[in-house]
Amino acid sequence: MTSRERLQTSLNHQQPDRVAVDLGATAVTGIHASTLSKLRLALGLDQPGDRVKVIEPYQMLGEVTDDLREALGIDTVGLGSGPTMFGYPAADWKPWTLFDGTPVLVPGQFNTTPEQNGDLLQYPEGDTSVSPSGRMPAGGHYHDSLIRQEPIDDAHLDPDDNLEEFTHLTHDDAEGLGQGADRLYQDTPYGVVAGIEGIGFGDIAWVPGPQLKHPRGIRDVAEWYMSTVSRRDYIYEVFERQCEIALQNLARVAPLVGDSVQVFFVTGTDFGTQRGPFLSLATYRDLFKPFHTIVNEWVHRNTTWRTFMHTCGGVEPLLEDFIEAGFDILNPVQVSAEGMGAAHLKRNYGDRLTFWGGGVDTQKTLPFGTPEEVKQEVLSRLEIFAPDGGYVFNPIHNIQPKTPVENVLAMFEAVREFQG
Repeated sequence: MTSRERLQTSLNHQQPDRVAVDLGATAVTGIHASTLSKLRLALGLDQPGDRVKVIEPYQMLGEVTDDLREALGIDTVGLGSGPTMFGYPAADWKPWTLFDGTPVLVPGQFNTTPEQNGDLLQYPEGDTSVSPSGRMPAGGHYHDSLIRQEPIDDAHLDPDDNLEEFTHLTHDDAEGLGQGADRLYQDTPYGVVAGIEGIGFGDIAWVPGPQLKHPRGIRDVAEWYMSTVSRRDYIYEVFERQCEIALQNLARVAPLVGDSVQVFFVTGTDFGTQRGPFLSLATYRDLFKPFHTIVNEWVHRNTTWRTFMHTCGGVEPLLEDFIEAGFDILNPVQVSAEGMGAAHLKRNYGDRLTFWGGGVDTQKTLPFGTPEEVKQEVLSRLEIFAPDGGYVFNPIHNIQPKTPVENVLAMFEAVREFQG
């Protein structure tokens, strides 16, 4: 099978010739630039001093290129869309050095200023004349959003203020996505994962508006979460208008992209903690499920794409509702969380959900275990998830900085060993 056929077969819940593998097709299945640099050196793909590109500066994720896909047996590629999370394009590359000394390339508008304690401040659209929107702590590895909440006047709250970042795609934007999808389909063997901005209702990474110079509305993280109860009607109206924009963008993009795409990334909103959901089932059904259902139904009615949902944590009590809302794929499959045992998930939901992830624990085993412990955990997960398709191998979320390269190599060795 080609990589694309392998992915499609697994999405059809049929047994492929080998397990489909993803690395870097999305911003939640990637690898930190520093770890990627070490991995490329270990594989002989780079020489000391070579620089990987930081394509997502908020999490400082590195670019997974075709030579790495070939070396590791990766089956997926992402169709990039829109600017980075700080509002500037991943373009016009310039050299930069991470705190750990790793040489990288960053976007041309990746502009920082230091604080006295060594922290680095990052700016929306790279504009250092406005207040910073991100902070990389001294010695740190990625950014935290800076909260720039203006005083809230409930009598004059306008949902449009929380919609500033959710814009209509231009004709050129849509054409660019169509051309990009066609190029990937024609020139590569990989399964293609696409997404467009603005569909992740309530995605907390976007709430502070790290890409906006002067964010308005509810932009404080704690205030947003409380507002799902205290300002329920306001949040619902934000989602309602956001959904209208999303459907209009989908209608513009889908005919241009067509069957060149196999997977569509719908949402990265987290609904779980380590101990279970952090919202009630009633709240999910009231605020989120209606809009998830509308988007998924539109996609399934008008395209052949499978819809992808990323949510961390112990979300097992919500899975039946996710399925009813029309999601096809669950990521990152955090099997360390309460109720998320691999065998339980496969047995009870494996015929209705494709599990994308869950391959090894990126909180404990991959960064802190031995290579042998990594291999054993990967093999154990594959034995559970791989039979009868409906599985794409990926670690549980992005591969973190300071992860030993020996462990990353052991992870891929275990995948190859499992596949014979």
